[in-house]
Amino acid sequence: MVEAKSKIKVTLVRSPAGKLPRHRACVKGLGLRRMWHTVEVEDTPSVRGMINKVNYLVRIEGK
Repeated sequence: MVEAKSKIKVTLVRSPAGKLPRHRACVKGLGLRRMWHTVEVEDTPSVRGMINKVNYLVRIEGK
């Protein structure tokens, strides 16, 4: 039996406009397109790193 990967809900709560290019790239990499857009992403170390980099722009629900 294959174990299901845990998921994290990430919501963009602040605009990435005018922020550092790497931070905007992290927002785009997470799949966030506009304000208050919520996506469900897998809980992996690389995703956690992107979330930590832009923690001031997003709200996290889940684990």
